[in-house]
Amino acid sequence: MRELRVPSGPGIPGGLVIPADELVERFSRSPGPGGQSVNTTDSRVELGWDPATSTVLDEAQRARLAAQATGPLTVVAHEHRSQHRNRVAARERLGERIRTLLAPPPLPRVPTKPTRGSKRRRMDAKRRRSDVKRLRGRVGPE
Repeated sequence: MRELRVPSGPGIPGGLVIPADELVERFSRSPGPGGQSVNTTDSRVELGWDPATSTVLDEAQRARLAAQATGPLTVVAHEHRSQHRNRVAARERLGERIRTLLAPPPLPRVPTKPTRGSKRRRMDAKRRRSDVKRLRGRVGPE
């Protein structure tokens, strides 16, 4: 087993390299339909990592992860038939999850007021619509 490389992104400008000894891999039989001699290999992969005990995170990153995720991060991959492909899929999934959890929250929306032109266009549209509806009324005796 080798280390997990998390590519750079928001919150991790230089990327991360998580050592192999911090990752915990467990294997089990994959669920799903099957008959005789089907799914007899342990192809399901469960990959775990505990950010609280990790040595690759600084304090700000550890605090951001602790605020969003309680306990160790765990991902499961069992969509492929081979254990190797499921290991690769689990590593990609864990790396993507770490990237999204370490990303800073989006900036708050600054409320704005409608422009004068948009107010005018809105009132013109309302006026046109009311004229259309008024002309649908009953025809008088004239």
